[in-house]
Amino acid sequence: MMNPNEKLEPLGSGIEVIVSPTHKFNTDTILLANFAAPKPSENAIELGSGCGTIPLLWFRDNPTVQTIAVEIQEDAVDQLKRSVKHNLAEKSIAVLHEDLRNLNNLLPAGAFTLVVCNPPYKAANSGIVNPSESKKTARHEDSCTLDDVISCASRLLQFGGRFCMCLRTERLLEAISMMRSFDLEPKRLRFVQQRIAKEPKLFLIEGRRGGKKGGLVMLPTLMIEDENGGFSEEMMSIYGIYKDDRL
Repeated sequence: MMNPNEKLEPLGSGIEVIVSPTHKFNTDTILLANFAAPKPSENAIELGSGCGTIPLLWFRDNPTVQTIAVEIQEDAVDQLKRSVKHNLAEKSIAVLHEDLRNLNNLLPAGAFTLVVCNPPYKAANSGIVNPSESKKTARHEDSCTLDDVISCASRLLQFGGRFCMCLRTERLLEAISMMRSFDLEPKRLRFVQQRIAKEPKLFLIEGRRGGKKGGLVMLPTLMIEDENGGFSEEMMSIYGIYKDDRL
């Protein structure tokens, strides 16, 4: 079932994801899953699913949500497939081993109501490149660019469908400009801040396919920590039963 370097990480309500030193999840993943939370009727797809935490969190909360998890790295796909099988989620989560740049030939346009992605947060040729091939793919625009992600999301979404992603704040203007160029109008924006004394490092954004210009809602900044250095009340609420399973 599992390789020697893997373990089962509980996500709450008996749902577990297989994680490894190479393919695991972090707070960004939990925040994006919560921010984008699909309605029961939505048909969702995650671009660059990694170990599959977001589809499994959605399955935990509503097994009727149908999600396709797209991942390019073969070892991550193997890990993801075993997690789906372990949780008996095959009827809700389909795994597609593919480069998102090739999805034009595989999935019909306008087939989804929700597209999510936690894209590589470093632009090409910026920052220190991780020597691990897998980590380089996850963190840097090595196998796809932000342009690739957003253009793919726009094509896959039906009119009025939602695109949600999490990215570093220094790329906010680039992201908004690019979303608009692919007919994804930003409608919700939220900054994520570790603690009061620090500036926000991340943002969560939602765009609507074919949405009217304007009407962007700025949500309150999400504070990870409270004034005492522990998790804030809202973070505890977002972690919810995932946190309960770990106590």
